[in-house]
Amino acid sequence: MEQAIGALNRAVNSNAVINTLLVGAFATLAARSVAQERTIEVLEAEKESLLKTNKGIKNTIWDWKQKLYAEAEANPQKALVPLSTLKSIYGEVITPTNVTSGGDDKQDGKSPAPKITIY
Repeated sequence: MEQAIGALNRAVNSNAVINTLLVGAFATLAARSVAQERTIEVLEAEKESLLKTNKGIKNTIWDWKQKLYAEAEANPQKALVPLSTLKSIYGEVITPTNVTSGGDDKQDGKSPAPKITIY
């Protein structure tokens, strides 16, 4: 029993054992770092792909919106949705609010905030 305790004390105080543990920890951290770098590269490639896809979708939506506007302007009687409604849906028209004249003490000379109506 005393021999085992003595051997354990020598191993703990030995630089070789400590160096081996440090090299093992370094190798583990290096392997983890390499795996994380690979993951980051994959995610960056996916990000670029998603950005291109999103840009394409935005362009398509813009084209559809312009087509709707053109159709509503070209033939207002046959349009499924009137141009004014389209503009209010897309937030391009601010509906006017009723402003009362006179000394309204609540507003302190400030104009009311515009209200956007979405149908």
